[in-house]
Amino acid sequence: MALDGQTVRIVGYMAPPLKAEADFFVLGKQPMAICPFCSSDADWPDDIVVIYLRRKQTFEHTTGLIAVEGVLEHGSWTDPETGFVSLLRVRDADFRSA
Repeated sequence: MALDGQTVRIVGYMAPPLKAEADFFVLGKQPMAICPFCSSDADWPDDIVVIYLRRKQTFEHTTGLIAVEGVLEHGSWTDPETGFVSLLRVRDADFRSA
C-alpha cells in the first residue's frame, strides 16, 4: 500500500486476454488459464493485478514472463466499461518480455 500512486515494475505471467484487442489484461505470479477477476473483489486472488495499458492493442498471448511498468493503484474499483472488479491495478502501463 505504501507504493499506491507510484510507478512500479512488476514481473509475472499474462492471463489469456478476453479478446484480441484490448487496453487491459491480468498479470499473475503463476500462469493462468481463465479470467480471474470476472466476479467480485471477495473472490479476488491475492497474487494478481489488472494491467491497464496506455492504449488499446492487439494481443498475442505469451506464456513467458513479462515485465510491466506503470502507476500502482490499490482499493476496490469497478471498471465502468466492463463491470470487472479489481483490488489492485497498474495504470498507464507498458510491458515487454522479462
